[in-house]
Amino acid sequence: MPRVLLVLLVVTVTVYALVEAFQSDARAIRRMPRWLWVAAIICLPGVGAVCWFLLGRPGPALPGGAPGRPPIAPDDDPDFLRRL
Repeated sequence: MPRVLLVLLVVTVTVYALVEAFQSDARAIRRMPRWLWVAAIICLPGVGAVCWFLLGRPGPALPGGAPGRPPIAPDDDPDFLRRL
């Protein structure tokens, strides 16, 4: 029974990592291109997924849009204009 649970856990984490890798913005993925991450996740089940979560997953979005972009100007920010 523990072996079955371990296999289910590895399969679940691998599928979750694959879905997340495909849904992430290609410009925000860190360290390697998306296709290489997908290959690592598939070829190294469990280990590839853990590496994706620790090293490849996009970081938190900065204020103003996509990761890595500077904040937008206040007059371009709809939330700021709404609060005026």
